[in-house]
Formats: sequence, structure tokens, C-alpha cells
Amino acid sequence: MAMKGEKMSASEKRAKKKYNAKPEQKKARARRNRDRRRAMREGKVRKGDGKDIDHPAGNARGKTRVRYESANRRDNRRGKKR
Repeated sequence: MAMKGEKMSASEKRAKKKYNAKPEQKKARARRNRDRRRAMREGKVRKGDGKDIDHPAGNARGKTRVRYESANRRDNRRGKKR
């Protein structure tokens, strides 16, 4: 996988595209998007506020909390998406 600041190779791009097209990945992404929309309706988060919806038990239903993206991504070992 490409490191931060490096470009992905063509084969890595194909693999990522294939992985993200899997039905289980589509469902997981849809659940994450649904949870974010729900938190926006409830007024917990807004676009550009620097907060993430955290799923403490993985991609569980109903078990979410609002956290600052730096804390959430640090705990989940992910860098900031740019």
C-alpha cells in the first residue's frame, strides 16, 4: 500500500476498487453514512466541525458516539483523510 504522500500503483487502485465494490463493504459504508446523517439531524454534528461518528464496537448498529476526528482516528490508527 502506498505510504502517506506517495501515489498508489495501478494494481493497488484496482484492488481497492474491487474491495470497495463488495456487497458487505457497500452495506458497511451505507450503515456508516446512515449513522452520520442521523447525528446531523439530531444536531450532534455539522459539516466541517471536525467531529467523527465513532463505532466503538466496530460497525455495530445503534452503538455510536461523537468524537473529535483526531482522537477517533488516533485510537483507530488511521491518519487524517485529505
